[in-house]
Amino acid sequence: MSDFLHQAITTGDLVAHALSRDLDRLVLIGVDGERVTAGGMRDSISRFQQLFENLDPAPKRAAVLARNRVEVLYATNGLGFAGIVLTTLHPMGSVEDYLYVIEDAGIDTLVYDAELYEPIAAALKQRAPRLRHFLAMGEGSVGRDIVEASQTYEPQPLAAKPADPAALFRIAYSGGTTGKPKGIMCSHQSAMTSAMIQLLEWEWPAEIRHLICAPLSHSGAAVLTTVLSKGGFMVVMPGFDPVSTMQAIEEHRITSVLLVPTMVIAIMDHPRFGEFDLSSLEVVFYGAAAFPAARLRHAIERFGPVFFQFYGQAEAPMSVTVMRRSEHDVTKPDRLASCGRPTSLVHVALMDDSMNEVADGTPGEICVRGPLLMSGYLGKPEETAAAFEGGWLHTGDVAVRSADGFLRIVDRKKDMIVTGGFNVYAREVEDVLVDQVGVRQAAVIGVPDPKWGEAVKAVVVLEPGATVTAEALIAAVRERKGAVQAPKSVDFVDALPVTPVGKPDKKALRQKYAPA
Repeated sequence: MSDFLHQAITTGDLVAHALSRDLDRLVLIGVDGERVTAGGMRDSISRFQQLFENLDPAPKRAAVLARNRVEVLYATNGLGFAGIVLTTLHPMGSVEDYLYVIEDAGIDTLVYDAELYEPIAAALKQRAPRLRHFLAMGEGSVGRDIVEASQTYEPQPLAAKPADPAALFRIAYSGGTTGKPKGIMCSHQSAMTSAMIQLLEWEWPAEIRHLICAPLSHSGAAVLTTVLSKGGFMVVMPGFDPVSTMQAIEEHRITSVLLVPTMVIAIMDHPRFGEFDLSSLEVVFYGAAAFPAARLRHAIERFGPVFFQFYGQAEAPMSVTVMRRSEHDVTKPDRLASCGRPTSLVHVALMDDSMNEVADGTPGEICVRGPLLMSGYLGKPEETAAAFEGGWLHTGDVAVRSADGFLRIVDRKKDMIVTGGFNVYAREVEDVLVDQVGVRQAAVIGVPDPKWGEAVKAVVVLEPGATVTAEALIAAVRERKGAVQAPKSVDFVDALPVTPVGKPDKKALRQKYAPA
């Protein structure tokens, strides 16, 4: 009895509770317009759970590979209720990427979208002997149809299995920008803390009609537990497209949406912006990448004061810091460049290389403690020890803190440019560049230089029809930030490369301009 008397609540408990009441309320509109009630979602998850539990041999770890569709939510939650550790595969990955993750994470079950990924499933069946079960969303030749097979089970009430808070819940994979991706072990405690921060500190509309246009395999499904718990519903899009997103906001009177900055910029720069009624939007949650202060100011002018920022990483999911809507002060460029202040469920410090806290206004690495953190990197004790050196998670992000506690990220620690013995933080140079008339986007990297060791290089995207010279941009940075931070060269491009999740891809830029 004592083992269960103080049993910790999990995110599964929250989902089960939310789907056990008001069964006729709408909770989901699918990509094909399918309308799903709380009772319907509960029953589908229960059927999927029972199917997983009756597989032989019993699955231990499963991967899901799919586009955005409602069955992704049934599968991921069904796996959770069955006590199977989940890994989601990025929908834009390659067979080689998936083989690495399957082997590294010990995946034994693959749930996949038959319409898009049948050839990949066939390749994995040939090359990944570890996989014991193949389940297809839709009719496929490699795996049996999970939707059809699940219909043989009668729905049962949802009940999360008791779990040790420290037990493994999910394995996420980093982007692999510095080599092979690492398996990030997320515990039940970490997942629950992330959900609690959303419930406690995120600013949600009174009536939640939430739009999902990011991949459900990544950030798209990250708010599901919160939206269900607060009685809202979600509209799922196949993916992101500026016009389709604006149409969906107008049609469904969407009140909240989660976007990365590049998505916001793509919407407001689209020639059809202004054709759609976006007035229902009360909050735009944004994160995952830096939002240049000048462009954020433009976004606030065009959308209104609806922006809410969250900062975190897979090792500390979703919300280490937040910046509320009212804190987006357009008269303060440094504030708009901020990622907010620490949430109440984490401890945050800015540290130098000797693990000493730095003074306000001095750059230091963002270090985090608390129940939000990952358990470590799967099978990588040395990397785990390095990440947790000194009893803190080292995020790799360098920031300065203002007197009133706002953190402003100036660079990734590994991206810092050392030129002539001086440190240059790319974010600060990029913010100056994007503040210039005619500049839409900018990325700054260091390139090898025989005199300076590294030279500051800017890669710039101009507004259509704009005429801006490299000399003018260099002069603007020199005036604002000094000669050391001024780029030695500027290249103009039609578009910056981006990662599959919409972040500017500096690895690709370095490969082009500073190959090893």
